[in-house]
Amino acid sequence: MAAQNLPEDGLPPIPSKRYFTIGEVGELCAVKPHVLRYWEQEFSQLKPVKRRGNRRYYQPHEVMLIRHIRSLLYDRGFTINGARHVLSSPEEKAAIRQLTEPTIKPVQKIPESFKKELQSIIALLSN
Repeated sequence: MAAQNLPEDGLPPIPSKRYFTIGEVGELCAVKPHVLRYWEQEFSQLKPVKRRGNRRYYQPHEVMLIRHIRSLLYDRGFTINGARHVLSSPEEKAAIRQLTEPTIKPVQKIPESFKKELQSIIALLSN
């Protein structure tokens, strides 16, 4: 899969946003919204967040997954079943898992100096 901010197959770079509407994803991936809705039914890995009135909101890793699916179907000539098979391979599952993991890992141990600085800020604010 391609890096997040590099154009892939002439597609525009993915902006650094948390969520994208189905229209925005359609423009970023050169795919019509009805095709995206169909792909949700065909590819179990594609699960956008649904909010008010079933409005779909896609995260950046889902946009990258859609671009990958698009490449499999349109550029490499796979059928839906073939693309589904490719995406279910162990290598692809690992790549998809890496995409969906948070890029910022939680801090395991907070340095003592940082704790003291925070405590002094809290003390100043509570006065």
